[in-house]
Amino acid sequence: MDRTETRLRVDRAILYKPLPSQKLFHESTSRFKGFSGPVGSGKSQALCNEAIRLAYLNPGRTGLVGAPTYPMLRDATLTSLTEVLNESAIPFELNKAENVIELLDTGSRILLRSLEEYERLRGTNLAWFGVDELTYTHGEAWQRLEGRLRDPKASVLRGFAVWTPKGFDWVYRRFIAAPVDGYECIKAKAFENRHLLDRIPDYYERLKRSYDQEFYEQEVLGAYLAYQTGLVYRAFDRSRNVEKLRIDRSKRLYWALDFNVEPMASVVAQVDGDQVNVIEEIFLSRASTREVCEEFGRRYPSWPAGVTVYGDASANQRSIPEGKSSREYIEDFFRHGPYRASQVRFPRSNPAVRDRVGLMNAKLRNADGDVSLRIHEGCVELIADFEQVTYRKGSAEIDKTSNPNRTHVSDALGYLIWQEFGTRPATIGERPRGLF
Repeated sequence: MDRTETRLRVDRAILYKPLPSQKLFHESTSRFKGFSGPVGSGKSQALCNEAIRLAYLNPGRTGLVGAPTYPMLRDATLTSLTEVLNESAIPFELNKAENVIELLDTGSRILLRSLEEYERLRGTNLAWFGVDELTYTHGEAWQRLEGRLRDPKASVLRGFAVWTPKGFDWVYRRFIAAPVDGYECIKAKAFENRHLLDRIPDYYERLKRSYDQEFYEQEVLGAYLAYQTGLVYRAFDRSRNVEKLRIDRSKRLYWALDFNVEPMASVVAQVDGDQVNVIEEIFLSRASTREVCEEFGRRYPSWPAGVTVYGDASANQRSIPEGKSSREYIEDFFRHGPYRASQVRFPRSNPAVRDRVGLMNAKLRNADGDVSLRIHEGCVELIADFEQVTYRKGSAEIDKTSNPNRTHVSDALGYLIWQEFGTRPATIGERPRGLF
């Protein structure tokens, strides 16, 4: 006898008191249901508790929890799921080698899967599945999961997902604009999460200062906008952001690079609190890391106040003819040059383009109308980026092919701004205790 046939249904209380929109989501009996909400609306809690609920409603059967990428699955989705299990004292085992959770009192299995390579989703029959941040997932991945929802022994067959709006994408079309039979979407209201506001009363005000107006409407108000169409840096305005700036020799220099041979682009800036002043750009054709360092040294032969260098993650791996990475070459340049207190800050991985662009727009002008990024009038390539860089038609990807000179200088500045200002307020308070 198959061991799954001997499993009995187990009733268990879970420490969870859902918000009104979360409750509607859990009560929905649609075959495919979604939870659309702004940041801080409790999407992770809704996802994890729905997954656990379905695992108990389908004792001994297999379900799946997926995320757009493996790092997101490991660092966010799995962390939230195991926290909920531990807080409710649900006995489970996590097989890290196979990325599977087994609930010990029902024998139910939860497969943990990245949805990047969605063709690998073919195979096992599922009783249920849930997807985190669906708007960052390929529509084909969702279709593959729909096809696997076919366990003949399941008590409740269901697919569900949670997401933050991202324009009029395939998720919007499928769940909201023209849903087919069996589809339903619950929309969380802005500022609904009283638990979050009790913990951090100024949480949304802080986000208002970190986001530009449209990004704020999408991320905080949960609005569906044609956000990623047309100009990328739509908050830029020459009258607000461009002026004649003077360098302050008593302040530190911030040098940010985007590593390309054609062109090799970088900006020199100074930071004073929240204010960023871009003093100069260095835009070289067919140049190596050594040549751009030499050019920086020619323009700034010494700087007693110190220099901090930023760049994209490729600097850690890219080899140059001398056999060093770009990072190692730059570290040697400053170590042996007349520069005191120099720092080199290259991340292991680059921030998501969406987050970096959103923060750049917020510096150009945030939702409160504050301007904290100014550019010297001589930075013609950076100004051209702000005025001309667009998204590819029908895509959320930046167009990097129409003009080979575009995007590089603004990318360089984006790495600086992200590392200096990219820490967002943590969304805590989404795990209220209570009985569900």
